Amino acid sequence: MLADSRAAALVAAARDGDARSLARLISQVENGSPELRPVMRAITQYPGHARVVGLTGSPGVGKSTVTAALVRAYRAIALRVAVLAVDPTSPFTGGALLGDRVRMQDHAVDRGVFIRSMASRGHLGGLAVAAPQALRILDAAGFDVICVETVGVGQAEVEIASLADTTLVITAPGMGDSIQAAKAGILEIADIFVVNKSDRPGAQEVVRDLRNMLAMARQVEGAWKPPIVSASATTGDGIDELAGRLDQHWDWLAESGEREQRRLARAREEVSAIAVAEVRRQIGALPGQSRLDDLAAQVANGKLDPYSAADDLIGTNNSDGP
Repeated sequence: MLADSRAAALVAAARDGDARSLARLISQVENGSPELRPVMRAITQYPGHARVVGLTGSPGVGKSTVTAALVRAYRAIALRVAVLAVDPTSPFTGGALLGDRVRMQDHAVDRGVFIRSMASRGHLGGLAVAAPQALRILDAAGFDVICVETVGVGQAEVEIASLADTTLVITAPGMGDSIQAAKAGILEIADIFVVNKSDRPGAQEVVRDLRNMLAMARQVEGAWKPPIVSASATTGDGIDELAGRLDQHWDWLAESGEREQRRLARAREEVSAIAVAEVRRQIGALPGQSRLDDLAAQVANGKLDPYSAADDLIGTNNSDGP
């Protein structure tokens, strides 16, 4: 098929280091292009070997600066690095604000680094809805490390844990009550804690609070115990230690079998999301949506329960329960 041959050529060019071809592939993912299905078929022969590192934390803690410092550390040992930075959606253009590209200008001309900003487009959880497929393309393109930086919205960024092999939760002194951060649930997803801006007053108090909260957590035998790394990404202090901790976690994932479990869960969620999106598309394509509107009216009026309405809409018979 012509579409398959075009997709194969585009993937081959991306694997050869053509940044423009890779950017086109990511754009197809973001835009839901009809060419995306042949592209996904084409990359199945390139399973890749990339580590996926997620970075999350409240706005202002220095996620982009830590990302740039990690890129510098990995490039020093000749690893190819991709950065997928999810930015807030502009309310005017619908696009990403591109703040991360501004902060990573040092790597802009490095052919071993690919940086792409993606708009969240209103998707909750700190990620773009197209992120899983974008990661799959970057992996197939042959990158050794893929850094995924969340949008930085505060209390709803836990989705990154289902997408990354290792999740860094970045904090900083002066960013508010650390107990409030724990209540938000974001600390529970951390594989490694990074206290950035550790040269500022109050950094040791943040480290102490994190240690106290980790001490109160239930300990599971054989489970990974998240370390706390103090760093200053602007000066580079602590970045080598952070890279070492990332290596340790990667080795633990392999030895414990957790890496395969996480990637299986990631694939399961990806397939489910695509299937649900297709079902929604088909429902939305019903002529005039008259059947959906009629069922919705019956549910709103109390004449029909929502489960029965859903069964009617998709043509199933499930009278025994949800």
